[in-house]
Amino acid sequence: MDFNLPKELTDYLAELDRFIEAEIKPLQAQDDNERFFDHRREHARTNWDDQGLPRKEWEDLLREAKRRADKAGHFRFSLPKEFGGRDGSNLWMAVIREHFASKGLGLHNDLQNEHSIVGNFPFIVMMRDFGTPAQKEEFIFGSLEGRRRITFGLTEPDHGSDATHMATRAVRQARDGKPGWLINGAKMWTTGMHVATHCALFARTSGKDGDGRGISCFLVPTSTPGVKVEEYMWTFNMPTDHPRVSFTDVWVPEDALFGPLEGGLALAQSFVHENRIRQAAGSLGAAVYCINESVKYARQRKPFGRPLAENQAIQWPLVELATQAEMLRLLIRKTAWEMDQMPHPEVEKVLSDKVSMCNYWANRLCCEAADRAMQVHGGIGYSRHKPFEHIYRHHRRYRITEGSEEIQMRKVAGFLFGFMGPRRREFAALEKAAAE
Repeated sequence: MDFNLPKELTDYLAELDRFIEAEIKPLQAQDDNERFFDHRREHARTNWDDQGLPRKEWEDLLREAKRRADKAGHFRFSLPKEFGGRDGSNLWMAVIREHFASKGLGLHNDLQNEHSIVGNFPFIVMMRDFGTPAQKEEFIFGSLEGRRRITFGLTEPDHGSDATHMATRAVRQARDGKPGWLINGAKMWTTGMHVATHCALFARTSGKDGDGRGISCFLVPTSTPGVKVEEYMWTFNMPTDHPRVSFTDVWVPEDALFGPLEGGLALAQSFVHENRIRQAAGSLGAAVYCINESVKYARQRKPFGRPLAENQAIQWPLVELATQAEMLRLLIRKTAWEMDQMPHPEVEKVLSDKVSMCNYWANRLCCEAADRAMQVHGGIGYSRHKPFEHIYRHHRRYRITEGSEEIQMRKVAGFLFGFMGPRRREFAALEKAAAE
């Protein structure tokens, strides 16, 4: 067992750091772009008079950072080489995401809206695996070049984790002799709808509520008649790009079907493990940042003439957080490494519980670390002149949106008690032996 990171990886982290110093930090410093990261950040990013949407200047800045990263060969790192990437592994992506988040807020990596100079591309990999040749041609490089932007329509106003109970329906209907589908329903949290050209819309095409089969996915142009943004949902962490959208008598041709008919949930689940392990690493990095900043402040602050760090009431909570961070880092990297050793479909069968452990615990740890950092820093920690409130507000959402804690714990329990996963056969044999 060798727990050292490969030299190639540590060299690449150093390369990324040099790129950040040369290209990203100067961009953040110019034209008062610091307003998007200092105490003014929420106001600077949010157009309060336009439904709480992101300000154009904020989104333009993020695009410019990504453009520079793409030009330097970093942005597509995780993608296959055929799409201009470097075949970045799960382990490398986990280490990079932790490294970035541990630096604190900055233009290099702002996870409020999934921004990073080393990008994550679940839709492109999904399109590679499930798209038709024509869809691949249109959407893969169209997405990379900014001509196509896809949002996901999975969650509904009355159905979140219970996706198999979705109320949105699609029925076959021909128009002008052309086969197609008529769709009716509503979706929630269709992130990025304000700039999306298409919605990957999930709808039931057969079966009954609760069936895993019978749900299909359609690539619906957002300009299609009947597609309507009803409202943008204001959230704990602003700005918002998360609307409730209605689909009323929306017709799409047959070639809008994305992936296998009746097998749409396979698309929704195809990228979840890669996404969760990377997001867990980001939450870990943010937690480490909060811990490190608290330690430094406790050494410098001297109430009553003595360093705050001498008080065990300050030491012990940070010791517990630091201990959890160390253990979590090992689990994240081990799990990411194991994911790289097997075909993608095997991850769901063998490692899904470990990925869920990493994700739900990292998100909880980050919230606890941000809260403790506020407490250690006192009044200034509660203010927006420190980043802890921003980190808390953002990462609190991940305890719901990245598969809620309860859903992920249910997955862990399923593997632990043998209701699913590798131990299912073992427990079945024990029950059979006991019955005999």
